Amino acid sequence: MERKIMRALLSVTDKSGLDVFAKGLAEMGVGIISTGGTAKMLRGSGVDVTDVSEVTGFPEMLDGRVKTLHPRVHGAILARRDDSSHRAQLGEHHIATIDLVCVNLYAFESTIAKPGCTFSDAIENIDIGGPCLIRAAAKNHADVTVVTDPADYQAVLDEMKENKGSVSDKTRRKLAAKAFRLTNGYDGAIADYLEAQSK
Repeated sequence: MERKIMRALLSVTDKSGLDVFAKGLAEMGVGIISTGGTAKMLRGSGVDVTDVSEVTGFPEMLDGRVKTLHPRVHGAILARRDDSSHRAQLGEHHIATIDLVCVNLYAFESTIAKPGCTFSDAIENIDIGGPCLIRAAAKNHADVTVVTDPADYQAVLDEMKENKGSVSDKTRRKLAAKAFRLTNGYDGAIADYLEAQSK
């Protein structure tokens, strides 16, 4: 089933091409939510952005460790659009759905590869909110498009333009598989590092 993308959450470490992607989404009437440095960069590029703190009602906290871990974000992503009970709960709690999640992760592997990287540096570069967002969007790919690779930005925009703001079930499923591959590899790299540090 086609799902028109009306609201997107963009929060990335690798910001290459994101300004063009965000502008393309905005030109199609998509509202943009973002966090921290991503929001600042997008505003600097002339994109109208809503801070995630305006959505959650909480500031980013604990030195950025907590930004998006909130029911107003995850409920907006995980709600099944074809489930009347889910829709009713969203309405009861004044939660608007999020239809596209664009996230890539803290650069853990490149961080630990740097000379002089401390254990503390490594731990602080373990992304928590990013994998949660990616997994939530990938799980609910029947309703949500998850984009984790800048190489996919243009294809998503092109398909949206061709399909009145929607992408196909096949594309959402393909992007979800790619998203789970990303989180799988990311967690594996962290596990390998911790195991090596435990010897």
